[in-house]
Amino acid sequence: MSRATSLGFSPDRLARIDRHLKAYVDAGKLPCAQFVLARQGQVVHQALAGEQDPERGTPLAENTVFRIYSMTKPITSVALMTLVEEGLIALDDPVAKHIPEWKDLGVFDAGIEPAFMTKPCARPMQVVDLLRHTSGLTYGFQNRSNVDAAYRKLKLEAFHGGADLEGFVRQLARLPLEFSPGEAWNYSVSTDVCGYLVQKVAGKPLDEVFAERIFRPLKMVDTGFFVREDQRSRFAACYEAKPGGGIKLQDDPTTSPYLGPPQLLSGGGGLVSTAADYLRFANMLVNGGELDGARILAPKTIRLMASNHLPGGADLTQMSRSLFSESTNAGVGFGLGFAVVFDPPKTLIPCSQGEFYWGGMASTAFWVDPVEEVTAVFMTQLIPSSTYAIRRELRTLVYGALMETNA
Repeated sequence: MSRATSLGFSPDRLARIDRHLKAYVDAGKLPCAQFVLARQGQVVHQALAGEQDPERGTPLAENTVFRIYSMTKPITSVALMTLVEEGLIALDDPVAKHIPEWKDLGVFDAGIEPAFMTKPCARPMQVVDLLRHTSGLTYGFQNRSNVDAAYRKLKLEAFHGGADLEGFVRQLARLPLEFSPGEAWNYSVSTDVCGYLVQKVAGKPLDEVFAERIFRPLKMVDTGFFVREDQRSRFAACYEAKPGGGIKLQDDPTTSPYLGPPQLLSGGGGLVSTAADYLRFANMLVNGGELDGARILAPKTIRLMASNHLPGGADLTQMSRSLFSESTNAGVGFGLGFAVVFDPPKTLIPCSQGEFYWGGMASTAFWVDPVEEVTAVFMTQLIPSSTYAIRRELRTLVYGALMETNA
């Protein structure tokens, strides 16, 4: 009996995943695709398609290094929660307690940078607002408001050549919030601010905190803020979708800024990693905060993180003011670092109550299903992540192959 069969999956149905990914690559829609599926911590299936560097014909490998962008956010959130567990910071702390320069932050009323008119916040921003993206902060790429235009003007989201974390936080103190904390959900630089809080509360640089509290205990040997010399031959090229179809090179792995340490240690999007490394992180989460004897968080803390924290129990379609308000988020809320399914039928795809997940700008993704004890990691390098619905398709294919369920 195969491992897949012994863990409740149909090997024949899992093979659909390989065909599906190969079709994307063969059609020129993706440069490469890697998918790893595990149950109860054991790898059930792995699929590889395409080349990590099509310009040079370098094949995709199991240990290819990818830019994971916003899949950095759950790692930052976990690091912050380790400090919460130690009583060094609390979810209901006013952010201004830790960032005094933010004490008088106002909400946008009118004007453009630098002549903004503001009104007072209805209540102070709390640490929980940063973790669940209800802070009132935004992203420059949203292209929706005068506030995000100011983010673009100040190049707030530049990892390389911009400000460091301290300077980043000082720049944000000059700008208004888009809304009063807790009033809406808006995808934002909130997790970068969480990274700053981790660094400040722990009293050491963010990369050192990640290494000490997460990467070394979990043996995530290929995850960091830049590509080391010994990883360069494994670093993937990143592509951008062309408006008329097809893809074009966006970041060459031989000249990429990721080859050196960034100025801004971005807890919101700065890490590179491998599928194997990220699967270890996901397996720690599904296992209640522990993996192979390394305890990162307590089970109750993981459950708290994987609960819907949107005010009033709303879902993202009701609360979102950003690019993530589409109907595919029906029945999906947001926890402390990732999206959380709380009403599976509304999602219109097979999934479990309490399943949580997130993805990155280059179309990478992961999910954790505590009910079925399933973890999955998808890696590719195509910007933007909204180009194809491949992440939803993969979940449908996986659950279409799961023959023995726990629910």
